[in-house]
Amino acid sequence: MAQSNLINKSCYISNTSKRKILSALTEDRSMTSIARKHNVSVNTVQGVLESCSSKFYDDFDRLPEHLAFDEFKGVGKKLHFICLDGDTHKVVQILRTRFKPNILHYFYKFTPKARAMVKTVIMDLNCYYALIKEDVNISF
Repeated sequence: MAQSNLINKSCYISNTSKRKILSALTEDRSMTSIARKHNVSVNTVQGVLESCSSKFYDDFDRLPEHLAFDEFKGVGKKLHFICLDGDTHKVVQILRTRFKPNILHYFYKFTPKARAMVKTVIMDLNCYYALIKEDVNISF
């Protein structure tokens, strides 16, 4: 089978199309409308999104020394929680909601030793974030 930098081996969707789909996923649009615009299936759009999930932290034994918490408007104009590495600005995790139980559930996956590695947290005035620090025992 011929290979090229335009398309991955055993794939039918070009890398350029995948990048355009990924860009469209940052907009306030449904996966169905993105699929229609780019002439692909909804499953392809979901696959492109899932291919990015490996860029998030899966290592629950460590956390960055400096974290940043915020929320942003996502699909359906709902607010989502985002946690960033304060040094590199890389995404640590994006959660579907910004509510305390969901955020706590995520941070409880980390070992106490990992949570103790956090020295500072940059956050806005959302009252949940200060409470999360206490509940999760992040020592900053």
